[in-house]
Amino acid sequence: MKPFSYLKLLVVGGALIASGPILSELAYAHGGLSMAEDMCKLTIGPYMMHFTGYQPGNTQQKPFCEDIPGTGETVVVLDYIEQELRSLPTEVRIIRDTGSEDNLEAITVLHLPSKVYPNGSIDFTHMFPEKGNFIGIVTVTGDQPYVSRFPFSVGETKVFSKLLNVYMVPVVATLIVVGIYYYTRNREKREKLEKGNAA
Repeated sequence: MKPFSYLKLLVVGGALIASGPILSELAYAHGGLSMAEDMCKLTIGPYMMHFTGYQPGNTQQKPFCEDIPGTGETVVVLDYIEQELRSLPTEVRIIRDTGSEDNLEAITVLHLPSKVYPNGSIDFTHMFPEKGNFIGIVTVTGDQPYVSRFPFSVGETKVFSKLLNVYMVPVVATLIVVGIYYYTRNREKREKLEKGNAA
């Protein structure tokens, strides 16, 4: 293989490895929730909030970002990042994921009516008595309403899906690098054959 081909392969491979954290961050996106700078962030239009959830009854006492590890008492805290949010009414709703929102009130399990939170933080506690799939809806009303939806599960953490996200980036990067290697090698073989035939 020619020296420039090795260099090209190294550059592409290095770029893919360097972009791994960015791709992983995107892979962890879950509706309006995403991991960024080791913090869970909720995106609502042009605004962002820090999202923290934990369960006082959980012996591990570890905060979670999206899927709730088990049933029981659950505390969620939303901290505003932008100061502008402190003057804007915010509504929080949690609904059962039934595939339809036609009868919103019937599937609502928690509702915090729209109000202003001048201290820049929203916290609430909810008891999840059973496992299931839910959707969180946060609405901010300013010049126009901004809505963020994020699906999550209770007691049904998708371990396989999370492992797939973690390992997907290096696997794809490796396949691309190997593909470039074989493509370059085959091209050089063709060039040599063409030169041999021409001679």
